[in-house]
Amino acid sequence: MKVKVISVLEDNYMYLVIEEGTRDAVAVDAAVPKRLLEIIRREDVALRAVLTTHHHWDHARGNEELAKLRPGLRVYGADERIGALTHRVAHGEELAFGAIRVRCLLTPGHTSGHACYFMWEDESPDAPALFSGDALLVGGCGKLCEGTAEQMYASLAGVLGALPKETKVFCGHEYAVRNLKFALKVEPENEIVKQKLAWAKRRDDEDLPAVPSTLQEEFLYNPFLRVAEEPLRKFTGKTDPVEVLRTLCAEKDNFKKPKERPNPQAMLALEWGLLSPFLEKK
Repeated sequence: MKVKVISVLEDNYMYLVIEEGTRDAVAVDAAVPKRLLEIIRREDVALRAVLTTHHHWDHARGNEELAKLRPGLRVYGADERIGALTHRVAHGEELAFGAIRVRCLLTPGHTSGHACYFMWEDESPDAPALFSGDALLVGGCGKLCEGTAEQMYASLAGVLGALPKETKVFCGHEYAVRNLKFALKVEPENEIVKQKLAWAKRRDDEDLPAVPSTLQEEFLYNPFLRVAEEPLRKFTGKTDPVEVLRTLCAEKDNFKKPKERPNPQAMLALEWGLLSPFLEKK
């Protein structure tokens, strides 16, 4: 099972999961059909289905176009608002695409109809993969747009947290640096947070993705998976894990990453008027 990580829009990820024996493939969160179809042609695979984590446009907007271009294409999701939906999945439902096995996990919180997809191949030595959409992110979790803190806690701690620790996590957005800056604010003495943030900054500088992480790693630096830990209780002033998470979500919503200092040469050029020809309106 090969996973193609595809950067789209401003900071989204969509994925193409390929069974290398049959060259069958499934797409996750097919937001940009043209880009997806280019990669499908280049990889010489047959698209069998689309798995959509939730109905937001930056994850689901390509479904209708793909369904028109590929009649009979199966589109899976847990929310009737997902475009071109053909199969509404239930929690724990299992799907099969050749040797690829998929377990559908309902994970409300970010939206009321959010789902994650846990994938593996029988008799494969490779670690399983979790396509977590906007539920679990590298170093963070999705904003509570429709769901509650109780739902997000159950989704993270009860559903995703119970998966094998070696599971590779492929999330829906490239938010690693900003999430880890917030994690460092929450736990300024956590050396693993510091190391992961430095690594994520290097990846960002090189225009490389910070996915996948692993579930085991996330438990070491992701504050939203560490709500029972003492530093998180101290930061939030709460002891109940749900209340810790609720407070973290509110703090994260209001978190502003430190502003980058302006380039001194650019500021000097602006002061001397050297940039004025480029700033004049035409």
